[in-house]
Amino acid sequence: MKSGKRHTVTAALPYANGPLHLGHLAGVYISADIYARFLRSYGEDVAFICGSDEHGAAITLRAKKEGKSPKDIVDNYHASNKKVFEQLGISFDIYDRTSSEHHHDTAKELFSILEKKGSFIKEESEQYYDKEFKQFLADRYIIGGCPKCGYDSAYGDQCEKCGAVLSPAELIDPISTLSKKVPELRKTSHWYLPLERHEDWLRKWMKEGNYKGAQLHNPNDWKNQVVGQCMSWIDAGLKPRAITRDLDWGVAVPLKGAEGKVLYVWFDAPIGYISATKKWAEINGKDWELYWKDKNTELVHFLAKDNIVFHTIIFPAILAELGDYILPKNVPANEFLNLEGEKLSTSRNWAVWGEDYLTDFPGKVDVLRYVLCAISPENKDSDFSWKDFQARNNNELGAIFGNFVNRTLVLTHKYFDGVAPERNALEKEDIALLDVLKQTPLNVEKAIRSFRFRDAQAEAMKLARVGNKYLADTEPWKQIKTNPDRVKTILNISLQITASLAVVFEPFMPHISSKLASMLGIELPKWDAAGNSALIASGHTINNPEILFAKIEDELIDAQLEKLKNTTSNQSKFPPMKDEITFDEFTKLDIRVATITAAEKVEKADKLLKLTVDTGIDTRTVVSGIAEHYNPDDIVGQKVSVLLNLAPRKIRGVESQGMILMAETNEGELCFVSPTKEDFEAGNTIR
Repeated sequence: MKSGKRHTVTAALPYANGPLHLGHLAGVYISADIYARFLRSYGEDVAFICGSDEHGAAITLRAKKEGKSPKDIVDNYHASNKKVFEQLGISFDIYDRTSSEHHHDTAKELFSILEKKGSFIKEESEQYYDKEFKQFLADRYIIGGCPKCGYDSAYGDQCEKCGAVLSPAELIDPISTLSKKVPELRKTSHWYLPLERHEDWLRKWMKEGNYKGAQLHNPNDWKNQVVGQCMSWIDAGLKPRAITRDLDWGVAVPLKGAEGKVLYVWFDAPIGYISATKKWAEINGKDWELYWKDKNTELVHFLAKDNIVFHTIIFPAILAELGDYILPKNVPANEFLNLEGEKLSTSRNWAVWGEDYLTDFPGKVDVLRYVLCAISPENKDSDFSWKDFQARNNNELGAIFGNFVNRTLVLTHKYFDGVAPERNALEKEDIALLDVLKQTPLNVEKAIRSFRFRDAQAEAMKLARVGNKYLADTEPWKQIKTNPDRVKTILNISLQITASLAVVFEPFMPHISSKLASMLGIELPKWDAAGNSALIASGHTINNPEILFAKIEDELIDAQLEKLKNTTSNQSKFPPMKDEITFDEFTKLDIRVATITAAEKVEKADKLLKLTVDTGIDTRTVVSGIAEHYNPDDIVGQKVSVLLNLAPRKIRGVESQGMILMAETNEGELCFVSPTKEDFEAGNTIR
């Protein structure tokens, strides 16, 4: 029964600066497509929205790296990624792009509305500036130490190692990605969204599901990692967030005196959902406002965990400021997908690219969809392995699902010339199977509506399993000579199961479901027909069966493993060497042996220690991200190596006057770099 609700379903806009890999698909797009397809099959009104995120520093960085213009980059990857999505059966109602004129117009319009309402504050502040390249540095143009985990190559907006959302001012020892030099601070003006104004209602909305006295959602239905990450931000105290940047690529700030400034990508990009909906509605003769402003519309954002706070704090704050927009009903964010036990790495080419899969496995689109759903990182990181992929195809899809369907159709053709036989008297096992048939779509639906897509697909697969067992137990090939009426009943019921399998698997494997419906000689039914024990009428002629899932041989899997091996065989497992420096540049570094004389944790910073060190020439304070590796009391008296002549900077309110040198493993374990001989004193030079 239809809910009477309208649904706006968004999938995170992928950056148009690189190709799609399995991590993207498992993290966002497969789940979103399952949900949208289910709602459509159920008869609900759905707008499934996505598109390319074509602004921000990530785009311009890629352009500089390849010696191309930003437009060249986004045009290329928008087209290629859109094609991959289409081939994978991701059923977006529109796949738009944020570089379009209609998006720029929408973003400028909403910015202007908020600016006139006084939703922003304009402040002059010091921002990092690269003298050599003569430009202010946006978030992605700066790297430095993460104040949360100590990773030394965190970006100015986010640490890709621990996932922490950052600002450039928080980075330890920042470096410009352009000149590879320490940037200087210069004054510039920007517009900020004062998130602290929204703290109270965001807390209530997140924890209780209540907004302005209305119950908008059940917080128990939200994933723990989503609520936890959001509340950690709120509990730490929200601060103003800049929504403009000094860049020449993006949506220009529509104000006089704002030349050379664009809208921050995390203000601009979510508005892409709205601008895309407007375009889709215009094309299809619909009212876009119903999908963003009507209380009978449910808004659901699909994304990965690194985008949570932008969709649970920043974008909702923008929508609340606009005043007449709905807030998300749910934000079912997934964790990350690993590959063969290792983290996906685009820089090391440790990935399975969507384009490559489609080339190497023609006709097996739905196998990939099935496997990625089965291992979906819904509540924790999961792992894709080629051997598991092979096993699920051969042992689950082939030996269970495919075997049941093939037996049913082959036997119907063999014994009854392809005509569905009538159903005769039911036996106990028939009644039990029909009960499973009736219950299956209810179980699948419940899991999908709870955003438990792994469970939903497993429930659908149970129907294929019990059908396969039913044929194995009843053995119609043995009964045909002695009890043909019994065989008629067995195959009639098996055909009903086959028809329902086509329905319940459509959200997960749409190409297979379409093929299955064609083999049955029927139009693919809608969801409310699933579980019906009379979908295939007696006397209906079915078409010849085809193999649904061909076996995947070891040679094909071995080739994929070899491809991965070859991507890393000539690469060190360690990070690549940084850019070459001159000897004169090296001699400028003053590194000394020092002794830690006191150590304590930095307030409200779980990973930072405040160290007092005796350098032999003075006593100074150094802030170091080593709290997860060392107990403060255990390191007093420890000899360390300190970079002395590093410009001081404040970290969490503490002025750090140098840097402790640490060795780090690929797993993030840290240890001090220190002299091995006891007679080396504080003040001795390291060279």
